[in-house]
Amino acid sequence: MEFVHRTVLLEPAVDALLNAPFGKRRGGSAQKANGAPPLDGIYVDGTFGRGGHSRLLLERLSPDATLVVFDKDPQAIEAAHALRENDARVRVVHGAFGDMPAHLNEMGIEHVNGVLLDLGVSSPQLDDATRGFSFMREGPLDMRMDTSSGITAAQWLADASLEEIKEVIANYGEERFAFQIAKAIVSGRESRPLRTTLDLAELVAGAVRTREKGQHPATRSFQAIRIHINQELQELARALAATLTVLAPGGRLAIISFHSLEDRMVKQCIAAAARPGAALARLPIPEAQMPPPVLISLGKVVPDEQEIADNPRARSAVMRVAERTSAPLPADQGASFVKAMRLVPLGGRRSGGGRR
Repeated sequence: MEFVHRTVLLEPAVDALLNAPFGKRRGGSAQKANGAPPLDGIYVDGTFGRGGHSRLLLERLSPDATLVVFDKDPQAIEAAHALRENDARVRVVHGAFGDMPAHLNEMGIEHVNGVLLDLGVSSPQLDDATRGFSFMREGPLDMRMDTSSGITAAQWLADASLEEIKEVIANYGEERFAFQIAKAIVSGRESRPLRTTLDLAELVAGAVRTREKGQHPATRSFQAIRIHINQELQELARALAATLTVLAPGGRLAIISFHSLEDRMVKQCIAAAARPGAALARLPIPEAQMPPPVLISLGKVVPDEQEIADNPRARSAVMRVAERTSAPLPADQGASFVKAMRLVPLGGRRSGGGRR
């Protein structure tokens, strides 16, 4: 079955990455770079998906440009290789975008002119019941971005302790009924192992007493377990620091987030890199001796009303854009700009997994 993917913030993301004007006001949309000459350079699409952003990037780039695409999803990688067969400018990496520097180094690439990250789950992943991401469809309780490695959600839920399950659902789902849900999972799995998405959705619905209007009781729990199985926030933290090391001066970073945990991490990182001397502000240090900014924040863009009407899944998207300066990185290579969060390591008897 062919699953349709609607790329969120398609024009704004590409315009932002290629140094074209883009709207920063809430509800604004990007201005198209019609008539602009094609650009040279090396660009990275860290979350290829089905290639919506990549294809538009290639339309705007010159014949001498290079586009390196990353994804952990084997089906996405198949689509990327198909694109590569028709366009020699494309380089394909089946791997995590947090490992960007190492993969680029293997290609002989030290710096790039732009990095795009479109976080979260793609429409084909949600719509394919066999992937186990959606509580709306009956399917195996998998939830792995990379189906070739790591543990499934069913395996983790079968082994994890009550405390670990509660911590994951509370931290990554911001679910106030995390304890009740974890207790129901641990109690119920003794007599009825959780094998399908509907098994989990029904169990969670029985443990959640109230829910926001229009939201399924299992929404937060499914989000939390998916984030944990794929270690998405850990991967994003690695990618944020890695991006600072590979962006050339003047290079752009554009990151599209779909929930508050991701967006908060991105926002805090950009703010810290844009004001690296903030922690020293109260000390008697001359302004000329303060560390220069590593990034310039260019603001955020959200989908306009028309895009949300056409694609309801875009309604929670936020894109933040920043530009690399020529300032050197601190000794820790920018790791200090990524704020520590309550990240839960992937436990259980098995190990592995990771983001797309």
